Amino acid sequence: MRVNKKYSCLPAEEKGIHIINIRAIEDIGYDQHESTLLNSLSKNPDADCKYGLYFRDGKRKVDYILVYHYKKSSAGRTLARRPQLNDASVRSTRQDQPLPGKGVQLEMGDSEPHMDYHEDDKRFRREEYEGNLVEAGLELERDEDTKIHGIGFVKIHAPWNVLCREAEFLKLKMPTKKMYQINQTHGLLKKINSVIQKITEPIQPKVAEHKPQTVKRLSYPFSREKQHLFDLSDKDSFFDSKTRSTIVYEILKRTTCTKAKYSMGITSLLANGVYSAAYPLHDGDYEGENVEPNDRKLLCEEWASYGVFYKYQPIDLVRKYFGEKIGLYFAWLGVYTQMLIPASIVGIIVFLYGCATVDENIPSMEMCDQRNNITMCPLCDKTCSYWKMSSACATARASHLFDNPATVFFSVFMALWAATFMEHWKRKQMRLNYRWDLTGFEEEEDHPRAEYEAKVLEKSLRKEHKHKETDKEKLTWKDRFPAYLTNFVGIIFMVGLTFAIVFGVIIYRISTAAALAISSTPSGRSSVRVTVTATAVIINLVVIIILDEVYGCIARWLTQIEVPKTDKNFEERLIFKAFLLKFVNAYTPIFYVAFFKGRFVGRPGDYVYIFHSFRMEECAPGGCLMELCIQLSIIMLGKQLIQNNLFEIGIPKMKKFIRYLKLKRRRSLDHEEHMKKKQRYEVDYNLEPFAGLTPEYMEMIIQFGFVTLFVASFPLAPLFALLNNIIEIRLDAKKFVTELRRPVAVRAKDIGIWYNILRGIGKLAVIINAFVISFTSDFIPRLVYLYMYSENGTMHGFVNHTLSSFNVSDFQAGTAPNDPLDLGYEVQICRYKDYREPPWSENKYDISKDFWAVLAARLAFVIVFQNLVMFMSEFVDWIIPDIPKDISQQIHKEKVLMVEVFMREEQGKLQMLETWKDKDKRKGENCNNHSPRLSRSRSGSLSSCHSYPLDV
Repeated sequence: MRVNKKYSCLPAEEKGIHIINIRAIEDIGYDQHESTLLNSLSKNPDADCKYGLYFRDGKRKVDYILVYHYKKSSAGRTLARRPQLNDASVRSTRQDQPLPGKGVQLEMGDSEPHMDYHEDDKRFRREEYEGNLVEAGLELERDEDTKIHGIGFVKIHAPWNVLCREAEFLKLKMPTKKMYQINQTHGLLKKINSVIQKITEPIQPKVAEHKPQTVKRLSYPFSREKQHLFDLSDKDSFFDSKTRSTIVYEILKRTTCTKAKYSMGITSLLANGVYSAAYPLHDGDYEGENVEPNDRKLLCEEWASYGVFYKYQPIDLVRKYFGEKIGLYFAWLGVYTQMLIPASIVGIIVFLYGCATVDENIPSMEMCDQRNNITMCPLCDKTCSYWKMSSACATARASHLFDNPATVFFSVFMALWAATFMEHWKRKQMRLNYRWDLTGFEEEEDHPRAEYEAKVLEKSLRKEHKHKETDKEKLTWKDRFPAYLTNFVGIIFMVGLTFAIVFGVIIYRISTAAALAISSTPSGRSSVRVTVTATAVIINLVVIIILDEVYGCIARWLTQIEVPKTDKNFEERLIFKAFLLKFVNAYTPIFYVAFFKGRFVGRPGDYVYIFHSFRMEECAPGGCLMELCIQLSIIMLGKQLIQNNLFEIGIPKMKKFIRYLKLKRRRSLDHEEHMKKKQRYEVDYNLEPFAGLTPEYMEMIIQFGFVTLFVASFPLAPLFALLNNIIEIRLDAKKFVTELRRPVAVRAKDIGIWYNILRGIGKLAVIINAFVISFTSDFIPRLVYLYMYSENGTMHGFVNHTLSSFNVSDFQAGTAPNDPLDLGYEVQICRYKDYREPPWSENKYDISKDFWAVLAARLAFVIVFQNLVMFMSEFVDWIIPDIPKDISQQIHKEKVLMVEVFMREEQGKLQMLETWKDKDKRKGENCNNHSPRLSRSRSGSLSSCHSYPLDV
């Protein structure tokens, strides 16, 4: 154990002093001015330790920080109650208290300040836990003389022997001395790559880790017995700060505090308030004039800045600083954003094609032609009157922008795009695994969560009280059955609540449309659909944003009552519940417009009513696709702008400001204390704690659904997603670098359950787009008319073909328009969109055979489209290998080189043994020739003339 100049980290039995009594001694008031004078004459200790990045000796680096709250009695009361101590006992600095384990308590009698039971219990637990950490080999140092009143910090340093031991336990792959050449491309590919590198050089980050490498060090799981294989010339930098904090965190998790039969690791101690926070330190400041160069500052300049939005991300540096799990998230986000570029270009081309052909679209031209004089049936009972189809000209023309033959091609393209994106990410993931030495990494079972241990303890205590048994307990499905039942009922209730809100918005649309139709102005009546649609979508957007936050909290609570055993199980269950609730919340209004609106309307004279008073709303003459486009675009853009960006910027800023006000209120008014520069761990304590990657992934997965599920109705969705993600990458980067405490680095070789969710959305997108094209758009009815009913092989007459006739004398009593002469003439026959028999037919108003022909064509299209696109997606999946060929070759090369290294090592050992044996044999022969007899020593033991073999 290393010993500091000021203190020792030895157990308290050797020191003969107790932690509580040290604090009791230091609570005695003493002359502050004397201490201030001494500090002013000596060198600034904060500068020596780089303001908290090192211990007070300026040599040992701080690898981890534990934070706790403590109560401190005032100096006046302490002086009145305690006898004066000599100067030697007073001078023990509050900043650098040693952290003993268990020791002999220094008797203070009645001078010990009164502390409540809970505070004493926390102090005892901290004392035992920190003593166990010292026994595990860690070196600790305490600081309670901070600018944050009532907050104490425990600095933790892992010495070299502990790092080596834990690296071997964790099987960390570390670079060896052996270096090998990475296979390079030759011929034409080499020239192409060099040209691409020169072109993309301006958009490459100025980071050493991002430069292409031609050589790579061979990596091998660290072993103390094979330290000669590794390059240990610089032991201080062999384990970087990310690895050191990971090792310390593993020790913190498995070190227990066993008082009161309660086995508690760091997670349990944090949950019970023994410690208030635990985190590794950032490398230093990221802004300022005299800031030393560090990885955090480099990340802020080359990654977490909006000015470098056009550059590639320095993924290797992100991984080096934050760990593999966070590095994989940003790598996935970067690949997703890059893949959105071709999708956006094709979407823009499809949209421009619709704009270019809108004047050539015969159905919209027929709807806008006032000479056709098509009179439509009222949109609501009594208050609504007859109306001209030409009044919906603008809606029909706008529908063609998104409802044209190019959208079918775009749907097929996006299905193949999703499959290609998944394959591209798998290949990128394998490249990162190779570069980051994760090829042979397998995740091991994590430590149990604090809540799980507490639940098991409670169960074992109950069983011990009843049956006097102390066997190892675990939670079974019977213990979790109430939680499972609560989860099932809660999720069903939340889904039902979402449906109820959508139903309420439907009622709002119907009632508002009827109210606006009473307007006497023609302009008011013509804008009814747009007004109702826009306001309803805004209401849906507000409800979705509010319920998203509510559902996130409910999903976490439902997961907590299940008491999953490990953090991985907790995260997977939380993701499943949150995704299910948020998926239903975000897409239910869109599903209604796409597949249910206008399907159950009925017909004039026999409409379907809700609550016997509200008539089901109909689609516009141009179809519901335009309304679906409006709904999708407003929800997608509003959700991205408000929830993903404003909330991510505003809420952390607000929390930081509130925390700053609280700390300012608690801070001492001492001017000298106020002017002192904050330590690194004090600055990091004021940052927001890291809450996991689930919210970041969730918003991108929901966006991926908007891009793929209903892309047939909104070809510009990839473009808006691309623009959002360009901002999102830099926003998340800035948040991680400047707003959050440094998270503990977690090793991971993939993105986990999110990949399966992405694949599921990709498969579902094929089915949904098939139904959108066949049932929501007019693509199939147009094809059926063109090839079955058109007289001249054109689309002339299509609008008239899709409209049925109704005799106004067949209206039900009390449903006819109040003003039948609103158009200036008497109407006898009005038209409505449906395939039904005319009133002069024998089976009037029955479904016609045209309806069944169109329905058959729609179902056939769904089957053909789905199977064809699925087959093409599987073909893309099959034809693109998951592991790039060059990476598989490099992995094989590493295995061969590692075998060669060990074979050479074995051969060297054998040669050395053979050499020793030969030398021993020759020396033995020489000894026998010169002195063949053995001599007995004074102790009675035999000794030969040469003792070399014994030494060997």
